[in-house]
Amino acid sequence: MSDLSDLYQQVILDHNRRPRNRGKLPTANRVAHGDNPSCGDQCSVYLNLDGDRIQDISFDGSGCAISQASASLMTTQLKGKTAAEAEAMFKDFHEIVTSGKEPEEISDVAAFAGVHAFPARIKCATLGWHAALNALKGDEQPATTESHTD
Repeated sequence: MSDLSDLYQQVILDHNRRPRNRGKLPTANRVAHGDNPSCGDQCSVYLNLDGDRIQDISFDGSGCAISQASASLMTTQLKGKTAAEAEAMFKDFHEIVTSGKEPEEISDVAAFAGVHAFPARIKCATLGWHAALNALKGDEQPATTESHTD
């Protein structure tokens, strides 16, 4: 199991060092911002929606390695998905980071299962996801981890 833990750690470090889809998306037609006051993380998510499908997605912000890696990974997972699929993926991700239960199939998302052992980091891991859900809903209020139980 140590090899799998090492692999997961590498996934997080790789997404932190070389974030995917980072920067403002010039074609965005939805934007939402998120703030994690307890850690200082900030994340903006930019979506280009076609109907309810995410045609393109990016993020920008600053914060700890967990928040930045999670936002990067989130963009790779949500691109091309519908709003309903994105919400279902967030529920699955939330289950992983709060319970530590790994999904049946090995995936990069499973790398965040270890976050459950550090409750303060759950908010870091979910910040970008909360901002993305706000963007999908067209909610312009900043997403804040203080209003969520995770």
